[in-house]
Amino acid sequence: MLQPETKTPAATRDRSRLKSLAMIAVFDIGGPLVAYNWLRSAGLSEVMALVLSGIFPAFGVCINFARHRRLDAIGALVLAGIAVGTALGLLSGNPRLVLLEGSVPTAVFAALCLASLWSSRPLIYRFALEFMGADSPQGREFEWLWQEYDGFRHMFRVMTVVWGVAYVAEAGARVVIVESMPAGTALAVSKVMPYVVASVLVAYTIAYGRWLRRRGERLAAQAAQAEQAGPAREGADAPDPPPGSSSAD
Repeated sequence: MLQPETKTPAATRDRSRLKSLAMIAVFDIGGPLVAYNWLRSAGLSEVMALVLSGIFPAFGVCINFARHRRLDAIGALVLAGIAVGTALGLLSGNPRLVLLEGSVPTAVFAALCLASLWSSRPLIYRFALEFMGADSPQGREFEWLWQEYDGFRHMFRVMTVVWGVAYVAEAGARVVIVESMPAGTALAVSKVMPYVVASVLVAYTIAYGRWLRRRGERLAAQAAQAEQAGPAREGADAPDPPPGSSSAD
């Protein structure tokens, strides 16, 4: 009798990643660009083409909401940015104001990162804990490390500063791109840029965490060696017994 095929955790994770990549490719990058170019070729104005192309990322957020039954912070910021850009574009008739919608969630996220440094937990730590699950074994260990080790807390504060400053720079770069490039080119760059910046930041975060782990292991090994060498050094430094004395004395 054939047994039903069971999916391993690794296969499930790979399938989830593929779905996420497909959603990004269709709704966040490919869909808006294709829609904009098609609508422009059909004779619509730049403002209307940009506004209607924004339906794709909004629809992607709605699909994620339907799948997970909750609206995450990033999705809420994306919808807010689309709403602000659409309103400004339709009221002003300026396509550049529509294109600036991507700077809204970026700037807000950067501000939240930097502001969270004065809270009990920086934002990047909160994201990491939510990603692994606060009630999971990893999540509980994470919380214990936060409470026990100042170096662990310092690591996440540094990461949060780096992420915040990077997204401030991205928001500024978006403004420069929108003001200096044609609308179609600015749209293409603004759709790809967030994923390039995010990939660089994730790579930095992983590399920084690994470097700190190796540094901690090296310091721990040095401390252990120093502790072991202490008694031996004390024995070597002990004065020799006077001539003629013996253990029997």
